[in-house]
Amino acid sequence: MNNVLRTPISESQWISYKNAGAVAKAVCDAIRIAEKAAIEEHGAFKIVLAGGTTPKHIYQLLAKEKHDWEHWHVYLGDERCLPVDDPERNSLMIQENFLDHVDIPKDQIHMIPAELGAEKAAQVYATTIKDVLPFDLVLLGMGEDGHTASLFPQHKNPSNTFVHAVYDAPKPPVHRVSMSIQCLSNTIVAFLIITGKSKQQAIGTWRTGEDLPIAYISAKESLKVMLDHDALGI
Repeated sequence: MNNVLRTPISESQWISYKNAGAVAKAVCDAIRIAEKAAIEEHGAFKIVLAGGTTPKHIYQLLAKEKHDWEHWHVYLGDERCLPVDDPERNSLMIQENFLDHVDIPKDQIHMIPAELGAEKAAQVYATTIKDVLPFDLVLLGMGEDGHTASLFPQHKNPSNTFVHAVYDAPKPPVHRVSMSIQCLSNTIVAFLIITGKSKQQAIGTWRTGEDLPIAYISAKESLKVMLDHDALGI
């Protein structure tokens, strides 16, 4: 995949939970630990959020908790090129389920301006994030085909950019913006969150070493794959 090395399964920690609710609770607890470490280390918590159904449950839990919100700096791993008020936007889901309910300073919330079009938005967002790396925590989900963020199997995923335009997503909208594998992997900690029976085939494919985008994600200190029993087929 464009000269990026696949991350060996042995370098990630796989943790299974009874159901999606237990996964969400465990992720929230782990976020608190990463947050505390980052703020003690450098006075800020730089987190990359994901879209999708599984992360949505995590955001709903986070919205009810107390955190050091004034130190949070929020980024998105990918976005769909749609109007800002379109219900299919990752940003809108995250705002409605999380950001609208907590006191993170508005100038510390950095959405991808995908309404500008894929190419322009990628350029703008690359400028936004280039001086903040590494992230403290990257949160990612996985699609039924093994994609993560808007990095899809059998697609060319450029390895020499922070953020790139996507013009041929296999499902609508076909135009998107995504952080690159290198950018998503430039983090202290990464959590790959996977729930549901529909993910079993992709999990099996990943574990047999096939070429899936999610298999290339890494982290500087800790890479955790957090799954429910349905995703593992147990």
